[in-house]
Amino acid sequence: MPIYEYACSACGKEFEKLVRQSSPAPACPDCHSSDLHKKLSAFAAVTGSASRATNLPGPCGSCGHPEGPGACHFQ
Repeated sequence: MPIYEYACSACGKEFEKLVRQSSPAPACPDCHSSDLHKKLSAFAAVTGSASRATNLPGPCGSCGHPEGPGACHFQ
């Protein structure tokens, strides 16, 4: 089940919605308008070799956390 990002044309509200194929078309949670457009998310735009984690920071120096410096509580 993909999560889509939407922007409401009526009021400008931006929101995310978990959408199943059998789900009805979403409506804005603020104004309830169905005049929405899907936003292009960064996750959906990354494809091919660009999706590899080649430019992420290295492991944390104090604990080895794979998300890099500052990701752990040991600083």
